[in-house]
Amino acid sequence: MITEEWIKRCVQQQQYRYSRHGDKERQNDGLSLAEVEEALVSGRIIEQYPDTGRGESCLWVGFSNHGKPVHIVCGRMSEWMVIVTVYIPLPPKFKNPYERGR
Repeated sequence: MITEEWIKRCVQQQQYRYSRHGDKERQNDGLSLAEVEEALVSGRIIEQYPDTGRGESCLWVGFSNHGKPVHIVCGRMSEWMVIVTVYIPLPPKFKNPYERGR
């Protein structure tokens, strides 16, 4: 199981990488690498996904230093964390950064 401690340790040790999709989505939402890292350091897991067909992952919510909400789907590749996708949670898909919409 992916834990909050493991994610934060991966960030501190710079032991993570972006998938192509994750980096593209980050850029599409105008998020800097620093903002994503800030969200990873300040956030927490809000959903666990035991196996999405590519292994376990989780949905992480955090905030940039300027208060921008960021969702990050984190996966595991051996001892490395993989950022599967990154986006800013917006209605109607999300009521707020912590709750899905209808």
